[in-house]
Amino acid sequence: MLTLTMSTAGAVLCFMPYETELISESECTTLRAKYANADLYSAKADIDGICVQLYTYDRDHIDMWRDNFYAASDRTRSHAKIFCVKDPNQKLHVDYNLESATAFLYNFDYYGWVKSIALGIAGCLLELGHDVYSVHGAALTIDDVGVTLIAPPKTGKTTQSWGLLRFPNACLISDDWYFVTLGNGRPHIRGSEKNCYIDADIGDVWEEYKPLIKNVKFDGAGRGIANIRWVTGKSSVISAGSLQYILLLEREPADCNIVRELNAHEALEYMLNNDLCNPHQIIRDPYRSALRANFLKQFFLQCKIYMVNTTGTSQETQAAIRKIIVRE
Repeated sequence: MLTLTMSTAGAVLCFMPYETELISESECTTLRAKYANADLYSAKADIDGICVQLYTYDRDHIDMWRDNFYAASDRTRSHAKIFCVKDPNQKLHVDYNLESATAFLYNFDYYGWVKSIALGIAGCLLELGHDVYSVHGAALTIDDVGVTLIAPPKTGKTTQSWGLLRFPNACLISDDWYFVTLGNGRPHIRGSEKNCYIDADIGDVWEEYKPLIKNVKFDGAGRGIANIRWVTGKSSVISAGSLQYILLLEREPADCNIVRELNAHEALEYMLNNDLCNPHQIIRDPYRSALRANFLKQFFLQCKIYMVNTTGTSQETQAAIRKIIVRE
């Protein structure tokens, strides 16, 4: 656990594919003035009510941003700002000012990190000010029953969630990140993005999505923004739902158990041991870490939880997941 206070400038936050360094308000003001006259494209996104404004040198990124997120009005003042700049004198990293929720991203060519940082900043603002919490996971409903898949990178979260979307009466809430409000009943979840940032090979796994690939412009990482409604129908994406099943994924070849039920304590331990399955938490200080752990404890107590081992083929894992939902 980091021993970082929220107001500490100059401390380095690790656990991400890039480093994030907290900067002071005066440093932030200096950087904003430095890049004020740069020729940067700009657009605003509405992320669960938080207006995040992106400034970037990359025209492709601004186009992807507009396709990816719901638009915020140009007349709405931003709650957070992200400046993506090219600077040969800087290494790949993020400077972040807590007070103004302003981030400077240096030499970021990969759009996936840009959009994840935007979601992480929105999540930080929502958890402190509004008791709304982030989950880095996929969420959907099947016959109005809410299901989420949460997993570390490269364990099949996206592949399996898109597999479940082939169910009759399945609707997508989010394939990557959603927001949660807790109450007396089941957790209420809301999606974060208008369209999905997908891998080019999704049609190789589930043939139903091959027509979708034809209409997507892919970036250098082999990913692009796709409107799943083109394949699954206009009503197949919904903004919110209530959650009943939590499926945690792992890839453990030595474990012969494909599916096992977990209690809330076991699920929380798994999440804490895996950095909450979210490498894009902008801030990880003791207070926020405790806040998120307490949220997850309550979150897990309100749902049925299963661990799914994804060492088999995608089709075998999908069959195991469907048995959980159908048998219940």
